Amino acid sequence: MYVKEIWRYPAKSMAGEQVEKIQLDLAGFAGDRRIVVTGGRDRLITARSHPGLLGLKGTIGADGKVLISGVPWDSPEALAMVRKATGEAKAELVETDSPRRFDILPLLVATDGAIAHMGFDGRRLRPNIVIGGVTGLAEREWPGKRLRIGDTIVEPAQLRGRCVMTTFDPDTLVQDRTVLKRIVSELGGVMALDTAVITGGLIGVGDEVTLLASGQ
Repeated sequence: MYVKEIWRYPAKSMAGEQVEKIQLDLAGFAGDRRIVVTGGRDRLITARSHPGLLGLKGTIGADGKVLISGVPWDSPEALAMVRKATGEAKAELVETDSPRRFDILPLLVATDGAIAHMGFDGRRLRPNIVIGGVTGLAEREWPGKRLRIGDTIVEPAQLRGRCVMTTFDPDTLVQDRTVLKRIVSELGGVMALDTAVITGGLIGVGDEVTLLASGQ
């Protein structure tokens, strides 16, 4: 098995960027979900309730600053785009390193086998890592084991319960509710893996991935 794709999402609930190499530490990828959208009283606004956010794209510029669809995240232009996308006149963009920026654990690991089995665009799952060379639904046997990725070790804790975000086309935002219905009917509503980081380091596309027994 090998690392097929690496995805970073500098702004939570927005489209992300594909990278060739990235630093992984106990808090996940460097720069992942650094910017969140809030709606007052520390309320997080996400694409589950405001899918228009998926039409915006988070990237990291050459100077290390997060950009929202090409403009600095803290600019009036970025804020205007976010308020239009959410319909929330009081929405704000906030930089954070709080664990709250992750839904469950810092990494979401998907596999090409499960994606091919379902036959839809893997971007719908919003993975951080896509592992290639996986047979069918083998990922469903991985919770409680560990994966060595290059010099790093990660631990899939559980299969991820999927939500309405999977129903939106990553490019057009056209909704197809049958995607989630199929995940529920065929896979019990869970797909890809909520994953903790045990040992960090630099990982890259093409790195070898090895399945380890629990505790190794």
